Amino acid sequence: MSFQAYLDTIEKKTGKTPAEIITLAKAKGLDSPDTKAGEIIAWLSEDFQLGRGHAMVIVYVLKNGTQISEKHVGSDGVHRDETNTLYLDGIDNRDK
Repeated sequence: MSFQAYLDTIEKKTGKTPAEIITLAKAKGLDSPDTKAGEIIAWLSEDFQLGRGHAMVIVYVLKNGTQISEKHVGSDGVHRDETNTLYLDGIDNRDK
């Protein structure tokens, strides 16, 4: 599954855009460089019933922003993303 597909599934499961979840995480102080991934994963599991894979994408965005590696962009693999920029504002708001 691609990074973006994980983010889209998070929105479908929680009813919140990834941007809304990132905002909530920041309000809780979970964007601190000292925050361990396990803390974020536990919060997402408890509050949103997200599994580890989905939670790790949120961890990635909190730690690294919306840019991902070009490695899978345009590839034929299952982890293929269309672009190296992740969209956080929701499926309906994405430029198509």
